[in-house]
Amino acid sequence: MKASKSNQQVNEHAAPEENGFEKVWENCLRIIKDNVSSQSFKTWFEPIKPIKLQNNVLTIQVPSQFFYEWLEEHYITLLRKTLKNELGIDGRLEYSIIMENNANSSKPYTVKIPTNSKKSLSNPSISMPLDISSNAIRNPFVIPGLKKVNVESQLNPAYSFENFIEGDCNRLARSAGYAVANKPGGTAFNPLLIYGGVGLGKSHLAQSIGIQVKNQFPNKTVLYVSADRFMTQYIDSVRNNDQNDFIHFYQMIDVLIIDDIQFLSGKEKTQDVFFHIFNHLHQSGKQLVLTSDKPPVEMIGIEPRLLSRFKWGLAADLQAPDLETRIAILEKKLYVDGIDIPKDVIEYLAYSITNNIRELEGALTSLLAQSTLNKKAINLDLAKSMIDKFVKNTTREVSIDFIQKVVSDYFDLPIDLMKSKTRKREVVQARQIAMYFSKSLTKSSLANIGMHCGGKDHATVLHACRTVNNLMDTDKKFRSYIEELEKKISVI
Repeated sequence: MKASKSNQQVNEHAAPEENGFEKVWENCLRIIKDNVSSQSFKTWFEPIKPIKLQNNVLTIQVPSQFFYEWLEEHYITLLRKTLKNELGIDGRLEYSIIMENNANSSKPYTVKIPTNSKKSLSNPSISMPLDISSNAIRNPFVIPGLKKVNVESQLNPAYSFENFIEGDCNRLARSAGYAVANKPGGTAFNPLLIYGGVGLGKSHLAQSIGIQVKNQFPNKTVLYVSADRFMTQYIDSVRNNDQNDFIHFYQMIDVLIIDDIQFLSGKEKTQDVFFHIFNHLHQSGKQLVLTSDKPPVEMIGIEPRLLSRFKWGLAADLQAPDLETRIAILEKKLYVDGIDIPKDVIEYLAYSITNNIRELEGALTSLLAQSTLNKKAINLDLAKSMIDKFVKNTTREVSIDFIQKVVSDYFDLPIDLMKSKTRKREVVQARQIAMYFSKSLTKSSLANIGMHCGGKDHATVLHACRTVNNLMDTDKKFRSYIEELEKKISVI
């Protein structure tokens, strides 16, 4: 009796096969939707496509190996019960997984999972022979012989090398980045650590590398992720008890770009996981690109073993752009947007906003908006009016370039002469005053100030500051020069 009842149940569920696989999967989704959160349903079930229903076997197509493993880990019981409800106790499920088998093929392979068994994920049956040729990837994180999962790179196409303006402030970092992009994992710059202040183009340059790699090597897997998001993903993996999946996923990447790595400071467990990912990628000849707001020697709360690895490759800094670079950035943006504005307006913007490229571009956008909305011509008066309001709401630091311009105008000396090697008394004094204000009114290093003032060393800058302080104490006329100049610098 029991056998006949079982046969009857199978026969009763044979009808759905005639109705089509789409209808069966639609009925399954209706049940699944009531048993998972809306976000989980959207993430893990909407991308699934039913392919066929044959001999009581429903085949569904999933986007990747990672996707399949996640379903098996978290939703196999729900899938099994749902399919049993639709197809009966003999119903079976097959996954068709999109993954390249070799360099010239993207044919899916299929993993069969019977719905009435407790088959282990580590031992699925494969419905087609695997390619174990020299092209095959052999590692413990992907089924042997199969190409890696297609990973969305998370790159912003606007952040290309073509849109990154090169100057003295970033030449080393850009050159190193370009070398890495054309030979990922094959240069001495691994890892490449790009560091600098806010708004200087770290994220832009890091993503430029990723975009160039994708253009040059379409088969390489590139991933850009912020350290904050990396940490959140790790916490989620701990909560869901799938840390291995998290680690395996990141260890499959060819070029891993982590933005703002300093945010891992103090996060010991996240650092430990990243340490293992870093080691695996580096030993496998994969490329790592990191960005930070400070060099490794100044990072607090990062484990010494990680810091030592950050120093394996190249740490390249991005400094505040000089005047010429700021002008070039504005001109490039205007050219791309097809807009033409007077040269003196561009120079005024470049002189006024000095240490943050993001704010510089924002000021230009605000100026264009003011002109369009108020139907006013773009001129120096409009720019001054806008900048006066703009800089009040932003943290603004006087630039070395601006100080040099004010000082040179005050003493009626060309800037080029003031930066030259001449030892004429009036030129030397103007140069020393410019160095003095640069040290007292900016956050620039002594070496950076010296570089802007004709390639002088830090000792020369210190000597200039001491000389100015001594003259202020002993020479009333000289002190009046300094007071007048200070007012001029602070007014703008």
